[in-house]
Amino acid sequence: MAYSPFLIRPVRAYFTVAKALLLIAFAALALLAGCSSGGMKKDIVKLPPSYAMPPATTGLLADVAAEIMAEHGEEFSGFRVLDTSHGGLYWRLALIDSAVSSLDIQTYLWYPDVSGKLILERAVLAAERGVKVRLIVDDLLLQGHDQLIANLEAQPNIEFRIFNPWTERGNILQRAGQMLAEMERLNSRMHDKLLIADGRAAVIGGRNIGDHYFGLNEVYNFHDTDLLGIGEIASQANGMFDAFWNSNWVVSAQNLTAVADKEVAQQQWQVLLDSVANAPQLEQFPREPKDWTSEIRAYVPELRMGRSKMVYDEAAANQIHQKVIASMFNFFGMAQKELLIMNAYIIPGQRAIDTMQALGDKGVDVRILTNSLATHDVPAVNSHYEPWRDDLIKAGVELFELRPDAAIKPAIVDVAPVVSEFIGLHSKTAVIDGRYVFVGSMNLDPRSAEINTEMGVFVDSPELAREVGDMIRRDMSPENAWHVQLNDDGEVYWEDSNGILTDQLMKLGPVDQY
Repeated sequence: MAYSPFLIRPVRAYFTVAKALLLIAFAALALLAGCSSGGMKKDIVKLPPSYAMPPATTGLLADVAAEIMAEHGEEFSGFRVLDTSHGGLYWRLALIDSAVSSLDIQTYLWYPDVSGKLILERAVLAAERGVKVRLIVDDLLLQGHDQLIANLEAQPNIEFRIFNPWTERGNILQRAGQMLAEMERLNSRMHDKLLIADGRAAVIGGRNIGDHYFGLNEVYNFHDTDLLGIGEIASQANGMFDAFWNSNWVVSAQNLTAVADKEVAQQQWQVLLDSVANAPQLEQFPREPKDWTSEIRAYVPELRMGRSKMVYDEAAANQIHQKVIASMFNFFGMAQKELLIMNAYIIPGQRAIDTMQALGDKGVDVRILTNSLATHDVPAVNSHYEPWRDDLIKAGVELFELRPDAAIKPAIVDVAPVVSEFIGLHSKTAVIDGRYVFVGSMNLDPRSAEINTEMGVFVDSPELAREVGDMIRRDMSPENAWHVQLNDDGEVYWEDSNGILTDQLMKLGPVDQY
């Protein structure tokens, strides 16, 4: 089955751009008060290489990491899965507030919504207390933010860099024109998500920074997965961050033509503070930095010890070296008894089909959970998955698709007082043989495999694998997912706790609601 990698997922990227621009237009983006379109300097200045600060030797995170490595060994880290929307935001705030020396954040999308403003506020306040803050953000949604970025870059202790920027930074038509002229370059985006505090703790996974990743969107929220790790994993994550930080694909914000303006910066800051303070969606989160000692200390006994290996695609010279996809297939091939996969966007291709068939032939129980048409954030993309669906089932895969009314939604996705209409899957997670876990940004589609940069972490930990495996099985249960099957005539049908469906003639998902 032939496909064009560009044609498969870029539609989602453009939907994302469209939604972001609408958000900018209708919300007036308080963060961007006083901004202009800006531009990029003609002669790009590449800064000399710089690297992460040494891991902190003082502070709460350093103390916990030292205790873990003293008891279990320097190659070990303590992990917990963050499978709730609340936990995804809560523990990011905990790490930011607890940092005493360094904070590194790398993300694909950073929305200027409530959670985006909250995390930005906390990062700026960390810088004000002396923490060295480094930010790498993909340029996909930075349109119109140049003044804000310049103001951030001008602050002591903050450095801002942009992955694969548009040099045309005016309206959407200018950017579209450049996209057509430089398709090959601009189509490659940094899909990685990473937060590191003090070189001692890290959050790694699928969540971008935005309300629908943290259960705060009133229409549509994602069910997503991160790993919180304390110990050696943070050093591995710093290695990845530094590789991007010094990459030719990354440009310092100093190359923007926008000039920092203290008066505008003060206005932006006050609007941001007011927005966070008055946001009703944040009632379950501390509105100001706090001492997290009691919370983190209470969390330590729940950490699951394991050895980790970070993997990431290299943005080297003028091309992306895709390494994560090969690591994923090697990981799948290790399975002897069971392979559980939860992945939002699956367009497997023949290599994946052959791999699943080989696993089935040797008796491995392979189960996959992905989005249904009804939960897909961009239903059109689902059409590229459907031609492969029968092949997966024929290869012996037990295939499940998330229900829009999944029973897990109130407890796992929604964060009071918000109760959204839809739930969608965004996780990129796998478990092998009750021992090995993968969590990262990697979708099982050609865009992730061949175009974007991706990352993830493999963890050898039976305890963590048991927890993540139980989570995936929970999400595959009839109350949460349809079991996709073929009848005797080779026709697809869906079965859940309510019975059998022969067609998904339901709402096409939330994309039209934005």
